[in-house]
Amino acid sequence: MRAVVVYESMYGNTHLAAERVADGMRTAAEVTVVPVCDASVVLIEDADLLVVGGPTHVHGMASDRSRAAAAAAATKPGSVLELDESAQGIGLRKWLEDLPPGRGRAAAAFDTRMTGSALVTGRASRSIAKQLSRHGFDVIADSASFLVDHDNRLLDEAPRHAFDWGRLLVTPIEAQAALEAEEQRR
Repeated sequence: MRAVVVYESMYGNTHLAAERVADGMRTAAEVTVVPVCDASVVLIEDADLLVVGGPTHVHGMASDRSRAAAAAAATKPGSVLELDESAQGIGLRKWLEDLPPGRGRAAAAFDTRMTGSALVTGRASRSIAKQLSRHGFDVIADSASFLVDHDNRLLDEAPRHAFDWGRLLVTPIEAQAALEAEEQRR
């Protein structure tokens, strides 16, 4: 099974979460992790499972305006924020608009967001999941949020949560493969 994890990350939190999700999936899948700017149509069309994640900005997916504000915040004098190397180029919102048809293939969505109730912070993953469904993907799991503190750092438990969520995504696939192997032995 081939899986692709596509992420948008401004300060590296979503990038790290994407890597941990992929680590969790690697027991049952060959996984490629790419920033949205490198997620080609060919790569997506070859995937059996597409996992997409991005940061939550202004209650939803990042926009051109919120991405520009994030970049400006990182360049302010005295800022401790550093832009992720993949922060430039196309954003997740635009990329999802041009996503090729999913043809029923499996998909899942995640986000990074500030601590607090999702009613207050919003969740980019909900919009991501809706876009995946609109493009014909079968969203196979509830969306996940990996939390950051108000200094914009992932909470200590977030990488483990991301790993566990990645394992959860491939558990049914592992079970199906075991059943098929058992049937072939009979």
